[in-house]
Amino acid sequence: MQTDLIIVGAGMVGSTLALALQHSGLAITLIDGGSLDVQPFDTASPFEPRVSALSLASQHILQHLGAWSGVLARRASPYTNMQVWDGTGTGSIAFSASSVHAEVLGHIVENQVVQDALLEQLETTKVRLISNAHLSALTRLDNGWCVTLDNGQQLNTPLVVGADGARSAVRQLAGCATREWDYFHDAIVTSVRCQQPHQKTAWQRFTEYGPLAFLPLARPEDPQHWCSIVWSCPPHEAQRLMALTDEQFAAELGRAFEFKLGGIEAVDPRLCLPLRQRHAKRYIQPGLALIGDAAHTIHPLAGQGVNLGLLDAAVLAEVLLKARSVGQNLADTSVLGRFERRRMPQNLSMMAAMEGLERLFQSDSLTVRLLRNLGLKQVQQHALAKALFVRQALGLSGDLPELAQAPKAA
Repeated sequence: MQTDLIIVGAGMVGSTLALALQHSGLAITLIDGGSLDVQPFDTASPFEPRVSALSLASQHILQHLGAWSGVLARRASPYTNMQVWDGTGTGSIAFSASSVHAEVLGHIVENQVVQDALLEQLETTKVRLISNAHLSALTRLDNGWCVTLDNGQQLNTPLVVGADGARSAVRQLAGCATREWDYFHDAIVTSVRCQQPHQKTAWQRFTEYGPLAFLPLARPEDPQHWCSIVWSCPPHEAQRLMALTDEQFAAELGRAFEFKLGGIEAVDPRLCLPLRQRHAKRYIQPGLALIGDAAHTIHPLAGQGVNLGLLDAAVLAEVLLKARSVGQNLADTSVLGRFERRRMPQNLSMMAAMEGLERLFQSDSLTVRLLRNLGLKQVQQHALAKALFVRQALGLSGDLPELAQAPKAA
């Protein structure tokens, strides 16, 4: 079977790319190892443990693609403020959307909610969806690639896009080299009910072991007391915390968070995820591109991973559409290189910033601790510096594709 474009991975990033190209005239095939059925959503259901902090730029992308209304119809939790402090010192900093005349800093949204909203839109397009199928071989042809699935099906295409996550089969089968290192930390993620309202604030405390984030969640019957937590700590400490009962874990979590929101009244099931940073040395080959976690994974310190991936998808779509409009070969490296040149510096910059922050707050050096607390206090007192941080959080800095810009008023 011949198709113009194969996207491997129908997660948030791959589905975004497919939707962004739906009117391109290309025959697009989207392949995923899981089910692509949209499940009925109950707003009273427990929160999914994996959430993303969607920036305003990501919201714009989803709005342009018609998926944002599907997100809001399910469940999304806006936040207007951020509070960050050093648990081993006295430095702290606070950000607000109002400081840059924005209504919100972003939305905390369950990954499955975003996924289903995108799939809902894809069902109305001509994109061919192949579910419950894994990539087993990727063979280079004279004019593209032969993609072999684990059910024996073969598809030929001039262009393959790997959007299949951190353990990307596309990246591995195509022999794309990576630079990667282990943080020697795990992240415990779950949802908890707090005694006091979260005030639509994203809270982050840097503990002696690693960052602990409380991200505001809302459901109709309880819009102010639930939070998604991401607790980064060494594996031995993570194992100890995972072995605790819910009551014991709630007590430890409350202490680690300095009871900023009072006691922890309820804890959902916990997940423990190893943290590893990875970056492909090249995002492209002839007839192949990597986007999202297939190209780069980042520390969850500021919840920027999915935002980077959605921008990858938006930029690649923009590059391909412009090339197609002037009759250029979409699989040529001269075309795909435009995507790489736009996204790699942005991704590396964010990765370096997160790595620097993680190392800065992990240091036990008294000198470093004094300097970082002084730095936090100085930024807190500097309105312009804080505004720059807020614009970064909104995702409105750097080279923005058209999809990431605010939709024009009707």
